[in-house]
Amino acid sequence: MIIYKSQVFSYPDDFLAPDLAVLFLMAILEVPRLYLGFKGNLTEAEGPLGLSLGLTVGSVLLCVYLLLWQSYVLWADVLLNAVLLAAYALESGLKVTAIAAFVS
Repeated sequence: MIIYKSQVFSYPDDFLAPDLAVLFLMAILEVPRLYLGFKGNLTEAEGPLGLSLGLTVGSVLLCVYLLLWQSYVLWADVLLNAVLLAAYALESGLKVTAIAAFVS
């Protein structure tokens, strides 16, 4: 979508680099977040699930940045980020429930 915006709109060069950096940081953060959640769930360990929950907070902050402070926010951006935030909320609730079950 950012490629589309940079081609169709007059995207300022000073703002393209930070938006791309946030997008790549979000992609890099997803890999350990998903791996730790997967590993913690399979081994029924609270540690990896807690770390994954912490990384989810970082992902939520980056998602909010893309939703509110990106240079151009299209309707499709709002829709995709809303779905992503809803998935993060559901996932976080399930992680907290799993951690509570593993501790007791």
